[in-house]
Amino acid sequence: MPKVTTALFALALPMAAADLYTGHVRPLLQNHCLGCHSGSSAQGKLDLSTAEGVKGAVSAGRPGESRLYLAITHQGKAKMPLGKAKLPSEAIAKVAEWITAGAPVNARHWAFEKPERPAVPAGEANPIDAFLAVEHQARGLTATAPADRRTLARRLYLDLTGLPPTPDETRTFLAETYERSVDRLLASPRYGERWGRHWMDVWRYSDWSGYRKANEVRNSQPHIWQWRDWIVESLNEDKPYDRMIVEMLAGDEMAPTDPKVLRATGYLVRNYNRYDRDGWMQNAVDHTAMAFLGLTVKCARCHDHKYDPISQRDYYQFRAFFEPYNVRTDRVPGEPDTAKAGLPRAFDAKPDQPTYLYVNGDVANPDKSAPLAPAIPGVLGRIEAVEPVALPLEARYPDIRDFVHRDLLAAARAEVEKGESPAASQARLKALEARIAADKAKYANAPDAADLAVTARKLERHAHVLKAEADLRRAQEKLSDALKATKPDGEVDEKKIAAAKAEVDKAQTALGRKLESYTPIGEIHPESSTGRRLALARWITSVGNPLTARVAVNHIWMRHFGTPLVPTVFDFGQYGQAPTHPALLDWLATELMARNWSMKAIHRLIVTSKAYQMASSGSETNGKIDPDNRYLWRMNARRMESEAVRDSLLHIAGQLDPATGGPEIEESQEQDSRRRSLYLRHVPDLRPEFLSQFDAADPNECYRRNESVAPQQALSLANSRISLEQSRLLARRLPEQDFIGQAFETVLNRPPAPDERDAAATFLAGQEKLLSTPETLKLFETGIASNVKPAAGAAQRARENLVHVLFNLNEFVTIR
Repeated sequence: MPKVTTALFALALPMAAADLYTGHVRPLLQNHCLGCHSGSSAQGKLDLSTAEGVKGAVSAGRPGESRLYLAITHQGKAKMPLGKAKLPSEAIAKVAEWITAGAPVNARHWAFEKPERPAVPAGEANPIDAFLAVEHQARGLTATAPADRRTLARRLYLDLTGLPPTPDETRTFLAETYERSVDRLLASPRYGERWGRHWMDVWRYSDWSGYRKANEVRNSQPHIWQWRDWIVESLNEDKPYDRMIVEMLAGDEMAPTDPKVLRATGYLVRNYNRYDRDGWMQNAVDHTAMAFLGLTVKCARCHDHKYDPISQRDYYQFRAFFEPYNVRTDRVPGEPDTAKAGLPRAFDAKPDQPTYLYVNGDVANPDKSAPLAPAIPGVLGRIEAVEPVALPLEARYPDIRDFVHRDLLAAARAEVEKGESPAASQARLKALEARIAADKAKYANAPDAADLAVTARKLERHAHVLKAEADLRRAQEKLSDALKATKPDGEVDEKKIAAAKAEVDKAQTALGRKLESYTPIGEIHPESSTGRRLALARWITSVGNPLTARVAVNHIWMRHFGTPLVPTVFDFGQYGQAPTHPALLDWLATELMARNWSMKAIHRLIVTSKAYQMASSGSETNGKIDPDNRYLWRMNARRMESEAVRDSLLHIAGQLDPATGGPEIEESQEQDSRRRSLYLRHVPDLRPEFLSQFDAADPNECYRRNESVAPQQALSLANSRISLEQSRLLARRLPEQDFIGQAFETVLNRPPAPDERDAAATFLAGQEKLLSTPETLKLFETGIASNVKPAAGAAQRARENLVHVLFNLNEFVTIR
């Protein structure tokens, strides 16, 4: 079980008493008591998960009269923990000391209190440095000196764009002000791709995986890449974070006819599961809570939360916000076939769909006696009202749009021009034209709507008959051929005959079916949306919500410094860990909201701080006081994420394709494609192999990337085709004059030290000598087929090998 650290913000309690409870008593209760004494089903009706329950179990000032104290000392009727030895004497002593001090209990956890903007300590220009300096001074720490400018250039470029600087970009960085470089990188389209991947981790982005099941849509939806493009574009335009949340959760309710906004609801589409509606709803609830609120609520599916004041009823009322929604794919201009292109989006399909509490979490045992209305957990406040949203015609009936009609008619005319079944094609074209006219008339309430519908019905019936006759004729021809054909052994092919007979039966049935009613083009959806998700999204992004801004700045901070301010990034609740710098966390949260939720403003604030610009080198004195750098007296060195490794290889060699957006690229193309790794297909059951070696995100859940050092990573850089090819291509681009210096500048963003230059020169000479006498070398097969062959000349091939060595240095895959 993770160590439970002390909570902060003790609500004006005496410090010693507050420390006793938060540092000793509450962890004891969490680790040993709450498993049985929590929520409405608490054993002995003793609920120790609330302040009231804890107070009822003690007699302040008199340990010997305390029900809790008697139980843990095995003096009462119940000897706790049940069936186990007494707690250590040190723990029991702390409980006694706490009871004697009056047994104060924090009424509310720090994360459930609205962040108040603390005063910025004096002494530093950047508030971040001011808050950190207070902690340094209190602990006898000294901030490390600034990093050298080249190290800083590499750090900043990789942090903001995911790509290291080229030699020319490094020279520009060295010549201009640091602030100018920051603004230039934040304005780069590469910024949205870099930080888009970060937020795709948090929001569980996954491409569609149905291709593995013969294009069956079991999970998510085809074309969900449109949500990925929305993320990247929104970040590049610095769309406010609160607006992004609203668009993802309720874009269909806030802007029901705007396809640019509707893309955002891919966040909800991603949860779709054809065969498991409850699992779909669970993902929507659980990950919305973790991603935006930093709360784990999943255990409340089955029982009241053991640590946070969230009941099982609260869980299902939160689910009720999502209950009515479903997903669909709307047509997009230029392609009438949604199998080829489309816009996957969310909408409320069943506004009256009830939500029931599942007894003990059993989906087969819903409590249908009490349908639940949507609501948020009481500890977080309440939503005053949920107002239905009336939807315009285009949202209810998307195929009424003019471009849909144009595209359908163009496709029908193309069929006519092919000369296939001319009569049937002409009839279908006329029927389609009539249906379009009838649609427009009917849904614009024109006076001739009824007549047009009659005409459309007649033409539709005529087209149906002609098509059915053509289908029957073709099926009969296939049956005739099957009856004549024989297998190699001379026997008839019974399977082929049976299949042909089935086609004939199907065609005859279709021919006999009557069409008595006019059929509109496409589906027609409900006239209104419940407004539930819009109400939820607006509450999540309200300034009164204590969690959203804190969670957001914590994610941003972690990706700049390598460690978050709140270590449990998806759990700010009572089981999670407390912030290392609570005042700084709250100042950043309030600053985000004050800056209109601008993430670029927070990035700029962070990267222009002295803290961000510190060197990553250690200090013996500081190391003894704070060996884990918990209080940020130096910059943390970090391993590159998988995407940054692959993209850097391509970028440094001048091979990276700058094109943005569009459909995902098959993961099998990761060695051949020159697009950024962001665009490679990434699904739970099949991921790009090279990226997987470097801790790629798990599409099921990845609030914080793993950071490993494994042999497979070195082997991937040494033996992968992409590494070998980019080494060869880069070596061809670099001038022979001062090749060593140019190679170091390009790959590592710095010149070589004198001993490194000497070692590299010795390496080149040795390699050239070996490669000049190939008859003395042993040829071996690598199994790697490459389109970029090694150089024929020994000297050039030696230079390729040197570049390959530099790509394999730990320094190349590290951000310092």
